[in-house]
Amino acid sequence: MNKTQIMTVQSIYPSVRYDDAAVAIGWLKRALGFEEHEVCADDDGSVVHAELKLAGNLIMLGSVKDDPYGKSPRSLGGVTGGVYIALEGPEAVDAAYARAKAAGAEFVRELSDTDYGSHDFGVRDPEGHIWSFGTYGPAV
Repeated sequence: MNKTQIMTVQSIYPSVRYDDAAVAIGWLKRALGFEEHEVCADDDGSVVHAELKLAGNLIMLGSVKDDPYGKSPRSLGGVTGGVYIALEGPEAVDAAYARAKAAGAEFVRELSDTDYGSHDFGVRDPEGHIWSFGTYGPAV
């Protein structure tokens, strides 16, 4: 049997800012399973730019800067948006949920099945960003 494999290249990179990006990186790794891809810090230890990987995709993050685009939800007083991560199947979502639960994550949406067929949950990180995980993946 002849198979054709299509490689999808990521072209959208969620980017978030944290008051303490170094602490956030530790939390994202421990609670949500991210892996460090690249972390660049300046002389005082502030994270200038970081890339973390999960489920074959990258996000970018860094420390808060003095510009209109560089604030964390905590410094703005509320949620500014969220990141949704589609995982391979219900088992992967269940494992991500168990990891977040064991790390003491604050759940904004408990694990459930939706009317549109997704198996998902959502958490708020220590600075207020919302991270959602599920099986729903929009089709191109």
